[in-house]
Amino acid sequence: MAEAEKDEKGSGPLAWLKTAKEKIRAFAYGNEPQPTERVRVGLALAGGFARGIAHIGVIRVLREAGIPIDCAAGTSVGSLIGAAFCGGASLEDMERIGAVTTFADFGRWTPSWLGLATNQRMEKFLARFTPAKTFEELQTPLAIATTDIIDGVTVYHSSGPLAPPLRASCAYPGLFVPIQYEGRTLVDGFLTAPVPVEGALLLGADIVIAVYLESGSLEQPRTITDILSRSFNIMQRHADLAWRTQADIIIEPDVKQFVWDDFTKTPDMVAAGEIAALHALPQIRAALRGDRRDPAAGTDALPARLK
Repeated sequence: MAEAEKDEKGSGPLAWLKTAKEKIRAFAYGNEPQPTERVRVGLALAGGFARGIAHIGVIRVLREAGIPIDCAAGTSVGSLIGAAFCGGASLEDMERIGAVTTFADFGRWTPSWLGLATNQRMEKFLARFTPAKTFEELQTPLAIATTDIIDGVTVYHSSGPLAPPLRASCAYPGLFVPIQYEGRTLVDGFLTAPVPVEGALLLGADIVIAVYLESGSLEQPRTITDILSRSFNIMQRHADLAWRTQADIIIEPDVKQFVWDDFTKTPDMVAAGEIAALHALPQIRAALRGDRRDPAAGTDALPARLK
């Protein structure tokens, strides 16, 4: 016991070994700081209805480039993509299911004073991607952003059942009936957290890659849903964009030409996400090296399928 105590203090018979190791480390690393645990990378996925399929392309490029994804936060469709990815779904399955998705897969028209439809089917729709029913069952930590319509604040969820927060985050005001959960009346997270950077930070991310999906207005509104969507998009463009100052890298796929419910354009939207992520790779790699300045180098070469 006495010898062990001496060793811990550096004066026992094994003290020479500790000293030798320190000298070897000093020689190997010179004046450089010794290796530390790598930074944690978080994704913040915005909403955008069908346009959210572009998130799949972004994630695919990050994975192929070896960029770690340690946690994710999602708003609206970003929460669905995030739940599927964090639940272990393959990107191929996500793209395949997305291509054949219709409104009836997650919504049912039930006009009421609080909304035109219910998204109760969202729970079964999520089961097509992952068997996980709670946040704790996910392979990668996830935070889902919702909005308390009474208090007007963002509420993040990262534990307990997945379905209620997911449905709430996708409960587009006026279209879907709000969700009652944990004593709150919750609607779409995009109202207060259009890009949930704060959610990724709450999960411990050191670097946050934000993916924003700007909608366009290339056509005349066709339905009341189009009117609602355009109205909220205009509000968003004039709203506080604090999330941009919190994000380290911002990826903005060009999805303005896609209609909110046109899932048939899945391959094109995935490609838009891939192209935007490829252009952002040099900046992401610079951030991982600790250099937050915009790199002077050009973007990575585009794969043949995207040229």
